[in-house]
Amino acid sequence: MTRADPFYASLTKMKSFAELTRGTRFTPLPEDWLVGCCDIVDSTGLLAQGRYKTVNMVGASAIAALMNAFDHAPFPFVFGGDGTSFAVPPDLAETARRELAKLRSWVQQEFDITLRAALVPVAEVRTEGFDVRVARFAASEHLDYAMFDGGGVAWVEGQMKAGRFDIPPAHPVQSPNLDGLSCRWDNVASVNGQILSLLVVPQPDADRAAFDQLVREILSEVRKSDRGGHPLPVAGPNMRFPPRGLAMEARLSRGNLPAILRKCALLANSVFAGILFLRGRPTGNFDPVRYRSVIAANADFRKFDDGLKMTIDCTAQTQAVIEGLLTEARANGVAHYGLHTQDEALVTCIVPSPMQDDHMHFVDGASGGYARAAEQLKSGA
Repeated sequence: MTRADPFYASLTKMKSFAELTRGTRFTPLPEDWLVGCCDIVDSTGLLAQGRYKTVNMVGASAIAALMNAFDHAPFPFVFGGDGTSFAVPPDLAETARRELAKLRSWVQQEFDITLRAALVPVAEVRTEGFDVRVARFAASEHLDYAMFDGGGVAWVEGQMKAGRFDIPPAHPVQSPNLDGLSCRWDNVASVNGQILSLLVVPQPDADRAAFDQLVREILSEVRKSDRGGHPLPVAGPNMRFPPRGLAMEARLSRGNLPAILRKCALLANSVFAGILFLRGRPTGNFDPVRYRSVIAANADFRKFDDGLKMTIDCTAQTQAVIEGLLTEARANGVAHYGLHTQDEALVTCIVPSPMQDDHMHFVDGASGGYARAAEQLKSGA
């Protein structure tokens, strides 16, 4: 059994997202830790083909693979739409390398999708003039998510894309353990007008106080939206039958089974779950009404990952105000940004156990969200 590292386990869980705009809320990672990234090569091409769920499922697969390999010991990670950023203590580094190597070869075999993966010592990141600081944000009473600050994670991602610190794919191909990873909920339509996916990062020489003030102004504007811009209804998303992502989930999680057999098993599971949710009454230890409400409470729709990332439900007026703030900030050398609007939000889930309330739900825009916003950010448009 893997034990939780005392450093991460001891961090205070912040209950207010706005508190994270204060740099003192982030704690530097220990010098002997490692920082990692994993993302899809040419996610833009996949999005152009309409493979939005595939991008999000593969993007989140590294989280599931590492969680299962670590026996669910807590570790910091951030879901980024088409990839994941994370950090691990030294005793888990080789396990992380092994699992990411397996994941790379598995995704290539099953979907003809190329993943990149890298792992870098924190000490090397700091030698380059960057830092990696982490905080824990309590999204609800049931679950918290990690937040990153310091520029180090962004530097690692850039190095990974340049081909440095590469974790080669495993040979022969081995199936990673992706238990709990699913995408069976229907997309969630906007109530306020549009789903806005937003990325805001500081410019290289930006004054940190000015950047933090910009983020506070954005969050203040978002709070004026219904439910603070939360893209999921209080009661949780709806389930459709058959679920759209079932075939993809079967291929990701089939292990040594033929994909058709795994799909049949997932279909039977979905039928049973659908009956429980339709009844809307507790069955044994499972309460479907509570489960759906916890989805909304646990939703990961806002985060810090060397900058601000959000997928929110807002009006066109709110978007216009935010864009005005961002345009001014870019002109003043404070921040770069990218955004993408769509009609729906997409939910990708990791459920260690449906009987517990710590299931994770990553929210992105349903037509490319974060990945599309990242395109705009890189182009400077």
